[in-house]
Amino acid sequence: MIDQTPVPPRRRLTASKTAKVKTTAAREPSASAVDRRTRMIESKRTSIIDAALGLFSRFGLYGTSLDQIATQADVSKTNLLYYFGSKEELYVSVLRQLLEVWLRPLQAFSAEQDPVEAIKDYLRAKLELSRDHPAESRLFCMEIMQGAPLMLSELEQPLRELVENKVAVIQAWIDAGKLAPVEPHHLIFSLWATTQHYADFRVQVEAVAGRTLDDPAFFEEALQSLQSLILDGVRPR
Repeated sequence: MIDQTPVPPRRRLTASKTAKVKTTAAREPSASAVDRRTRMIESKRTSIIDAALGLFSRFGLYGTSLDQIATQADVSKTNLLYYFGSKEELYVSVLRQLLEVWLRPLQAFSAEQDPVEAIKDYLRAKLELSRDHPAESRLFCMEIMQGAPLMLSELEQPLRELVENKVAVIQAWIDAGKLAPVEPHHLIFSLWATTQHYADFRVQVEAVAGRTLDDPAFFEEALQSLQSLILDGVRPR
């Protein structure tokens, strides 16, 4: 006997539902497309920050215009404002980035280290930053000299917390008899001052010495001099 049970008709997608499915599929970019877009965004942000750094370090916040930065970064002003809402926001982003770079060597201090070797390595790292990133150092110096109007909160919170943490490390070295009894804050200030001088006063250094840290021999000469001056002062008596 032949089965006469009617076969239910296949459910067909209406034209509107089909279009909706296609539209939904089209709105889901592939992983490679997302990755390309992410790289493009990061590349644009980096270009803008690099251009802003060069101009801010020469002319300051108020002597630099968004038009100048956009031209230097090879983007439109509208495109620049897509990534950064204002000149002040861009300026703070530049300062935060360079502050992170400058403080990275200090973050490595730990109580388990040999303090003399730690300070010796820190001096080299900081002097390398002065050689390789003089514009960043000058911009930060300029901000501080103006009273840090846009970075004061960064200095009073994250920076202060980091320094206090490393002050405790230095004090632990002193208490263990591994360092001479020096005041930890002033030791950190001295490390900053002596190394960053070569970036902040690069023109003066070159005018007087006729050389800069770009000269490998002068770099090693400066490093050995700073290591001798500072390490001889902090070694246990």
